[in-house]
Amino acid sequence: MDLESSKCWDTSKGSWKTILLLAYQSLGVVYGDLSISPLYVYTSTFAEDIEHSETNEEIFGALSFVFWTLTLVPLFKYVFVVLRADDNGEGGTFALYSLICRHAKVSLLPNRQHADEALSTYKMEEAPEKDTSKVKMMLEKYKGLHTALLIVVLLGTCMVIGDGLLTPAISVFSAVSGLEVSMSKKHHQYAVIPITCFILVCLFALQHYGTHRVGFLFAPIVLAWLLCISTLGLYNIFKWNPHVYKALSPYYMFKFLKKTRISGWMSLGGILLCITGSEAMFADLGHFSYMAIQIAFTFLVYPALILAYMGQAAYLSHHHDSELQISFYVSVPESVRWPVLILAILASVVGSQAIISGTFSIINQSQSLGCFPRVKVVHTSDKIHGQVYIPEINWILMILCIAVTIGFRDTKHMGNASGLAVMTVMLVTTCLTSLVIVVCWQKPPIIALCFLLFFGFIELLYFSASLTKFCEGAWLPILLALFLMIIMFLWHYATIRKYEYDLHNKVSLDWLLALGPSLGIARVPGIGLVFTDLTTGIPANFSRFVTNLPAYHRILVFVCVKSVPVPHVPAAERYLVGRVGPAAHRSYRCIVRYGYRDVHQDVDSFESELVARLADFIQYDWYRSRRSSMSIEDDGSNSNESSSYRLTVIGTTGFTIQPGYESGGESVQQASVSVGFPTVQSVTDVIEMEPVMTERRVRFAIEDEPESDARSETGVQMQEELEDLYAAQEAGIAFILGHSHVRAKQGSSVLKKLALNYGYNFLRRNCRGPDVALKVPPVSLLEVGMVYIV
Repeated sequence: MDLESSKCWDTSKGSWKTILLLAYQSLGVVYGDLSISPLYVYTSTFAEDIEHSETNEEIFGALSFVFWTLTLVPLFKYVFVVLRADDNGEGGTFALYSLICRHAKVSLLPNRQHADEALSTYKMEEAPEKDTSKVKMMLEKYKGLHTALLIVVLLGTCMVIGDGLLTPAISVFSAVSGLEVSMSKKHHQYAVIPITCFILVCLFALQHYGTHRVGFLFAPIVLAWLLCISTLGLYNIFKWNPHVYKALSPYYMFKFLKKTRISGWMSLGGILLCITGSEAMFADLGHFSYMAIQIAFTFLVYPALILAYMGQAAYLSHHHDSELQISFYVSVPESVRWPVLILAILASVVGSQAIISGTFSIINQSQSLGCFPRVKVVHTSDKIHGQVYIPEINWILMILCIAVTIGFRDTKHMGNASGLAVMTVMLVTTCLTSLVIVVCWQKPPIIALCFLLFFGFIELLYFSASLTKFCEGAWLPILLALFLMIIMFLWHYATIRKYEYDLHNKVSLDWLLALGPSLGIARVPGIGLVFTDLTTGIPANFSRFVTNLPAYHRILVFVCVKSVPVPHVPAAERYLVGRVGPAAHRSYRCIVRYGYRDVHQDVDSFESELVARLADFIQYDWYRSRRSSMSIEDDGSNSNESSSYRLTVIGTTGFTIQPGYESGGESVQQASVSVGFPTVQSVTDVIEMEPVMTERRVRFAIEDEPESDARSETGVQMQEELEDLYAAQEAGIAFILGHSHVRAKQGSSVLKKLALNYGYNFLRRNCRGPDVALKVPPVSLLEVGMVYIV
């Protein structure tokens, strides 16, 4: 499915044709998992705890629970509330977390800058002049709550990964289980497991091709499946029990619990499977519009699922044979059983594909925010943004998925495991959305509390029922989440400690400027890119490099590639450039900012774009100094500041420059200057990040310079600096990276020593290096060994 057109809703929100097209496309991406739940809900519910009796109280009670669960959680909670808590159109656990971090100072991410708040995507709700929310003040005051919030987010992330392991297994297994209706028990037990494993192997083996090649088939398959199950539901309702609609009354839930008591409560672990995949509506919000997802669920997916469950209940209400195996396929007429089986297998593959892609995406986001060990991320499509493939995770998921299928061998255990993972993710979303209501939307805390208590009670009811199945499969997501959380929290903890070590051991600018021929230091041709997490100062790994090898490049650039708590950073605002020292030293600082869903550039485009941005900055900086000397700036208050204290956003934009001079009297935190240079073909947007809080927004346009001015001293110096830059580019670019080894300092606790000396260093040795994450060619790589004592 071509998602390229899914971006068009940004510019034509009023087009119903566009919205309906997006709603159709969302079927294959968002609703694959949710639409196949009728395959295994009743099977899991009646697996052991309760029996289908002649009174039909159990099946009608289960139908009532399914109806109200689908109505309250996916429809009311997600469609009408949670989908509105988007982060610049993006959804998911990290979207909620970044939204909270922007409105309250609770982020644990290092190297934050005030300049990041000037990003156009750093959108915040309109806050009152004096925000005195006690919830926000309490969140910001206690550092322990910052850590607790991160742990909750990581827990939700781990359970999403666990769902990515369990959903393909239970979906494909349930679909293939339809063979048992057409085969003898002796034969089908030797057919279902091998066929399921074969389909899973093929599914994971084809991941590296990406879904864009066959994605156009996903929506028609899910649409055909929804029409199929709704038609079968209507057929069974009219044939077997037209009055089954009465079971939708909440009265039947109370009758169900009154008769079955604790067994009925334990069976809720199977009923909750009817909402598996609901989280995908929010997680995949970035590909579609809110209206498209709302329309698709409300007018197609929701009615089709309700009819499917009513149809199965109607059939079972007239079939009480003790030998009857309760499953989806027994209610399918024998004449269409094989076509339905094939369509069910295709729909299960589509649903599995969606959750696998979502798992890759959330691991990539975790890695961007420093919460997951570095892995190789492959972007499988140039046209569809955010479609990624992670080889290591793919093969690990495949092995575990096959192990779960062979180990559990039935829907009951798989359903218990999947149900616990699903409810944990939903509980995390409920808690984070409650914070968004108070902190971001500035609603009264009582509204957030009502939201938390109402939906939290429903989800805790199902969660508690799932926990009772701990020994029957629910242990798997708990064990997996515990293992992943230890890895993620350990990696994040060590990353923060390394940053703090770099911050306390950075070298002063005077030390760098003192290096010269008198100390035996040589400048060699080329550009040296020194990668660091610091946004100010000279990193310790560079001083170690110069100490051991007394030479560095003619052009020196300190590069910081950082993530900011927004989903996307526009290309025109990505590069933040400034000088390090005087112009004659030829040293610069470049901060490259990415959102947590952004695609990192490959090394070739990064090199060329970095040099282009440096050239634009050099021209603008000389232009600024010339204007300053000519006293053209408004009051000259900033004219004597050293340019080494300025960082400037350099990016190409498309607006038209008008001749003359424009000045606005508004009080802002940055000066936006648009300059057209005689040697640059494109228009360059330049934003100065000054240490001064109140400035004027100014726009200049430069006409062709006279011949005499071009030969001026300033023009000559600018031309020399540009020539040095391009000559260095021709000589070659070297990437200088730190190769770190972390050790706990003396006197640390045994737990800290185990975590850092063994745990973190084991992860570091067995994951991808920073050169792979930055896509650095080995021939251009220089690694500097560093031991961090933290």
